[in-house]
Parts: sequence; C-alpha cells; structure tokens
Amino acid sequence: MTSAAKPSASTEAVSSRLQGLSEAEAARRLAADGPNRLAPPRRRRLPEIVRDVLREPMFLLLLAAVGVYFVLGDHAEAAFLFAGALATIGLVVVQEARSERALAALKALAEPTAQVVRGGRTRRIAAADLVCDDILLLSEGCRAPADGVLLAGDVLSLDESVLTGESAPVDRAPDASGQDVEASRVAAGALIVRGHGVARVTAIGAATRLGQIGAALAQAHEPPTPLQRATRRLVGAFGVAAVGLAGLVFVTHGVLHGDWVGGILAALTLGIALIPEEFPMVLAVFLALGGWRLAQGQVLVRRTAAIEALGAISVLCVDKTGTLTRNRMRLAEQWRPDDGVVARDRPGARVLIEVAVRASAAQPLDPMDRALHAAARRWRPAGAPLRSYPLRPDRLVFIQAWPAGEAGVDFAAKGAPEAILELCRLPPPARAAAEACVAQFAAQGLRVLGVACAVRDQDDGGDPGDEAFHFEGLVAFEDPIRDEVPEALAAAAAAGVKVVMITGDFPATALAIARDAGIDVAGGVMSGAETAALDDGALAQAVRTVRVFARVAPDQKLRLVRALQAAGERVGMFGDGVNDAPALEAADVGVAMGRRGVDVAREASDLILLDDRFASVVSGIGEGRRIFANLQAALAYLVAVHIPMAGLALLPPLLGGPAVLFPMQVVLLELVIDPMCALVFEGRKASAGAMRRPPRTAGAPLMSAGRLAIAIAQGFALLAGAYGAHLVLLAQGLAPSATRAAAFVFLVAANLGVAAVLAAAGRAADPRQRVAFAGIAALAASGVLAALLVPPLAAMFGFSLPSAGVAWAAAGLGFATGVIAGAAGRLLPRVAT
Repeated sequence: MTSAAKPSASTEAVSSRLQGLSEAEAARRLAADGPNRLAPPRRRRLPEIVRDVLREPMFLLLLAAVGVYFVLGDHAEAAFLFAGALATIGLVVVQEARSERALAALKALAEPTAQVVRGGRTRRIAAADLVCDDILLLSEGCRAPADGVLLAGDVLSLDESVLTGESAPVDRAPDASGQDVEASRVAAGALIVRGHGVARVTAIGAATRLGQIGAALAQAHEPPTPLQRATRRLVGAFGVAAVGLAGLVFVTHGVLHGDWVGGILAALTLGIALIPEEFPMVLAVFLALGGWRLAQGQVLVRRTAAIEALGAISVLCVDKTGTLTRNRMRLAEQWRPDDGVVARDRPGARVLIEVAVRASAAQPLDPMDRALHAAARRWRPAGAPLRSYPLRPDRLVFIQAWPAGEAGVDFAAKGAPEAILELCRLPPPARAAAEACVAQFAAQGLRVLGVACAVRDQDDGGDPGDEAFHFEGLVAFEDPIRDEVPEALAAAAAAGVKVVMITGDFPATALAIARDAGIDVAGGVMSGAETAALDDGALAQAVRTVRVFARVAPDQKLRLVRALQAAGERVGMFGDGVNDAPALEAADVGVAMGRRGVDVAREASDLILLDDRFASVVSGIGEGRRIFANLQAALAYLVAVHIPMAGLALLPPLLGGPAVLFPMQVVLLELVIDPMCALVFEGRKASAGAMRRPPRTAGAPLMSAGRLAIAIAQGFALLAGAYGAHLVLLAQGLAPSATRAAAFVFLVAANLGVAAVLAAAGRAADPRQRVAFAGIAALAASGVLAALLVPPLAAMFGFSLPSAGVAWAAAGLGFATGVIAGAAGRLLPRVAT
C-alpha cells in the first residue's frame, strides 16, 4: 500500500482545533452563557394540581353536602365536613405532587447527552453543558444537540424536518477552514441519517435556529395508558350508577318518609360512598412511583404504558454486543493468508493492523475501531482520510480513501469476512483457507472482520467497488460475556421469559456466545438468508423453537418481532442503532441502550437502559410484575371497602330503617382509604414466587372477572357484618345513634383487617410499610375514639356511646371479618388471577 502524503498546513490546523476547549474554559463559558436548553421542562405546578382535583365529582358532592348542612343551620357539621373535604382533597394533592416529582426526576434522567473533545480527550457530557466552540462528535442516528459547523469527517446526510418541515435529507460537507457557511452548518435538532463527523459548536440554547423558531417549546403530553383509559371508563360507569341510585334514594326517602331534606343527605352520602375517585389517583401514583423505582434499577421509563406491559413480556430479543457481552473489544488474533495466525509484534501483523486502522474512524466510537486504535499504538496514520464509503445492505464493508502520492488514492477496507472475500475476488483455494480460519475463530466466540486494500493512481472520486482489492487478512476480537448475564438468563427462564439473540454477527460466533451465556440453542441458529427465504407463516412457526438468529439485516429485525407476536408472544426488543427504530416501535416494549444507543433508537423506545445491562431489564420485569400485583391488590381493596359504604348508605332508606352513614362518616373513612392505598399498597414487596411463574397472558385485564367477583364478595361480607350488627343491636333495644356508632366501629375495623391481609400478600413486609400501616391504623382509631368520646363530635356524627362491651365486640368482629374476607380471597389464587 502506498504511504500517506505528509499532512498539509490546513490539516494540522484542523487537528489542533480538534483538541477542544479545556475543562476550565468550558466551565467559565457555561457559567457565563448558561445551559444549552431551549425551555425548562413542563410540569404541573401545585395550583394546577389543586384546580384539577377540585373538578372531581367527589369534591363537588362534598361541597353540596356542606351547603345542605349550612342551609339547615348545622354550621358545626358544615364546618367539619368542609375541613374533612379539604383533608381528603389534600391527600390527593399530596399524592399527585409526589407523582409529579417522580416524573420530573425521570425527565431529568432522560436529558440527552453529547460526545465532545475537551483537552484532547473524548468524553460524554450532558447536552445542557455544551458551550460555544466545544468540539462535538456526531454519529449516525444522533440528533445534533446544538448549532455547529463541520470541521472533519464524512459528508453528513441530515434530516432537518424538525426545522423546515421537509422530509428530504440534505447534505453537509466538512469545511477545514472552520468558517460558518451554509454547506457545512449543522442545526440543533437535525438528525444525522448517514455518516460521522466532527463539528465546532457555534450556538446553544435559545440562540440556535431551533430555539429562535420555538419548535421545541410546545411539549407534547403523553396520551393516557390503556389502564388509565379503562379506569376512567370504570369511574364513569360508577358515576352514572351513583347518580341513578342517589336519585332513587332521594325519591324513595321523600315519598315513603316525607323527609325530602333527609333524602338529599342520604342521596349525597350514597354518591360520595359509591364514586371510587381513588381509582385514577391510585393508578397515577403507582405508575409514576413505579417508573421512579425502575429508574433506581437503571431502567428509565419513557412511556408510562410500558410499565403496564413490562410484567407481561414473554420474549426478550437481544443483541449480543454490549448487552450480553461487555462491549469492551480486545484484538485477540490476527491471520494473514501467507503466514497464518501471527503474533502482534510480527511485521505481517503490523501491516494488517495498519490497514485495519485506516479503515476505521479517526475519532473512534465503535468498540472494534477503538480496539484497533489501541492495538496500533504508535502505528496510527498521520493526516486525515479524503472520504468514507459507509456500509450498504449489498456491501457490508466500510471503506476509507487516503491521499497517496501526487494524485493517487489508497483505499482501506474492513467488514464482514464474506463481503471482504467477495470484494477481493479470491481464487477458491485461498477463499477456502480464509473461510476455514473464520469458522475456527467463530467457534471460539470471536468476532471476525476481513481487511483489504487497493490503490488508484488517479483519484476520480468514484466508488471503489470495482477496484482490484488485495486481501490482507483477518482480525478477530474478543468480547467477554458480562459476569451477571448467565444468572440473569436463568432468572428470565424461571420467570417463563424466553430470550432470543438477534445479531449481525457470524452464525458460528453467535451460537458459541449464546451457548456460553446460557441461551437455549437446541433449535440451532438461523441466518438472515434463511429467514428471508421463509414466508410469514413459516417464520412464525420457526421462531417457536429457534433462539439464535445471525447475519440478520436491520429490516429483518422488524419481521422477526412481528413473527414472534404472530406466535402469541409479548415481545421486548433491545436496540441501539438507527435501523433498530422500526423494530423498537413494533415491539410491545422497546428497550434502547442508554450509553451506546443513538437518539433515534431512544426516541422509538419505551424504556432506556441507563447501564446497558441485560440483567437490569430482567430485574425490571420483576418490578413490572410487582407494580401490577400491587395495583390489583389496591383496586381489590377499594372495591371491597366501597361496597359496604355504598350499601350502608343505600339500604336504610330503601328498607325504611334509620340512617347508618352520613357524609361525615364517609369522609372519615376516606381519610383511612386514601393513605392506605398510596403508602401501604404501593410499597408492598413482590411475592416470593413472582419471578417463578409465567407472564400474564396478553390482554389480561387489571381486574379479571374472578378477582372482581372475589372483591365484591369480600365487600358484601363486610356489608353483611356491619348492617347485621346494626340490625341485631336495634332489635336488642339500643338507640339508633348507638347502633350507628357500633356499625361504624365495625366498618373501620373491617377496613383495616382487609388492608392488613392484602398488604401482607407479598414477601416479608418492609419495615416502613409496617410503620405506615400502624400509623394509619392509629389515626383511624384516634378519629373513631374522638367521634365517640367528644360530645360535640359525637353529636355531629349522630353517635351515642355504646357500652364498652358492644364497642370492643364491634371492633373485634369487624377486624376478624375483614381478615377472614381478605384471607378467603387469597385462598383462591387461580380464580383471582
């Protein structure tokens, strides 16, 4: 290969500028100019949260009850009810604010990053920390985080539709002079469709073109998740039922008893008791805090719906490099046609590595390019390449052109061994020898690249595909399996989650790595060519048994995801490149790599792995199952405790007996229910067998018919106990105010009993959970005692103090009834699932 020409003065100037700013200078500019942000993240403020809560039907009904008591002259009752309403609403506001803080923390974690050169060293920083004159490394699939001008690298193809609305890509060429001209400008927000380059930042934040036109100021709100839509429909149905039954109670009470004012209070009590306003709050809090907990495990949630789907994943489609392996390539072997396997210090190995380095990026981002640069040490070429020819679907080879002599050009190429062998047009014996070495290296789990070079006497800028390339040899890289991967794969298998490897690597290499990692290889390996030869039906059958797919083209990943879904699987898809975006979008849960993933992959994904570790997603599946199970428990609890409240408000007017519940009692019960859901159920640990059973079936509702039936039965058991105690005590001659007090004690105790059983359904309770439950129980007991023992409060609640024996019996029977009802539901796991 012809030696490179001496670098020109302009090339040396570019190299000097590529050293970047010093850290001290960058810090000074950041302090002076501010962060590289267009607008602060949009989040709901406290006044907005309060305004939204005040629109809830529950609060409107409470205000109506306050108004009725005020008109009747019961100012103390009106004041207490208003204070209770504020406390109830305050709990909701606190939980909503808690959710907003969790979501804000997630958004902060999701802020974009940028690769820069500072003080001659490449590092990744938050995009907000970019300053003018930073040297920015741009790669295919990333969005430019600031305005800049290209200094070196490829001719970039940019998608500037976010700025111009035009979908057609535009080209930007490096300008060694560094002048800010249109032909070399890169605008913030532009997507690099093709190529790699080095740019100097010229504008940040609001000073960029994107900031000036305000394209990113309006932030889109995430649409409601399927569970949130289903919950809203459920609350709406309950609301309609509440209105109908409240109207019936009002008319019945007025007609039968001639007490229309009492009918209004009875109707309001039923409406307040029947509307499950906690459902949306519980769902929002659980999903927001669930996303925050996932982020603590290095799994960042971009779309809340992914939390719902995470626990139902049945197949994980993963790449090999960086997911199962460490993504720390090391050059392990070198092979030349004439010398065979050669040591790195031999002359033949040096020539091979030099050509491979010339076919690598000058500022390497790819792990294999970095390994080659590390191996070359002092052999790195001087100057800069003239141009690059990136990989194409029909030619899996990367080629760079270097100046040679007065007008000539040297081409250095590296890529898939079979593609390099095809490019070199080797005779059959030489090709067979190379292929045998490739198979030997691949069987050892090494990743193999072919290396070749060519010379053109006169540089005409044309494609080098027709040149007579000389085959230099093979380089093989070692990338060890991550230490935690075998254990994570075993955990996934125990949880009924199948793992499928989809890689562009050589089939034998993929099979060896899969076998060493612990992936099921009984079905063998299927190549991209074999995949392409199958129709959709045959492929859907093949994916039932095959777990390793190699030499897969990017567009085939999407087809494999759809084939798995056609086979009835819920698919989690890992991806990090531009061409992974369609498969990430199509998967039930798309997972992008946080460290090495490009912006396009992140934008298409539902989750981002902050540490790029496969084990983090397996842990995330367990967390997803925990969140879903806790939601089921919380909603079952809400159904179970709302039925006796509604029943005690409905039955007396219809049956002609004295009222058992007034709005004040319902408000006091709500003060127990809301924190119980938010503090106790949300923090419940996963059950011991959560990751030892198969994932739930696709489309399984949050509350199955069986689980809903059990919750309803539990609710009717509490209703029967409370109303039965009321009737028995009435029959024994106790005053209605005393029986009302006993029934209320029974109901509060039963409420705590059900919660105690459901909240303890996971593993050994967290100490904080026990403290929260004990605190809520103590507050509930204090509230009941105050309502019984403080005369003004007792009069306000319509209570008179029953005997100590009756009160203790009501409390004991209520708690026992709640515990038995809760335990009975747990004895029917198959029905309740």
